[in-house]
Amino acid sequence: MEIDRTRAMWPQIRDVILQRIKDGTYPPGSKVPSIVAIATEFDVVNSTAQRAMEAVRAEGLTRSEKGMGTYVLTPEERPSR
Repeated sequence: MEIDRTRAMWPQIRDVILQRIKDGTYPPGSKVPSIVAIATEFDVVNSTAQRAMEAVRAEGLTRSEKGMGTYVLTPEERPSR
């Protein structure tokens, strides 16, 4: 996906991560790339990547394990809405 550098970056990165979860690039139970890896991929500072990942977590699709990383929730783990 092409990133538009004239607009806020974190919502665009969030959308890419969400799309990758939905299309199975990051399947349930899998580890999502680290903040540093996301920042490197999109050529942004770590705080921008962190904000994007916080927005993904707010969607209820991932969980973080301190010192271990962020993982895609399985359908059974996702909160009901």
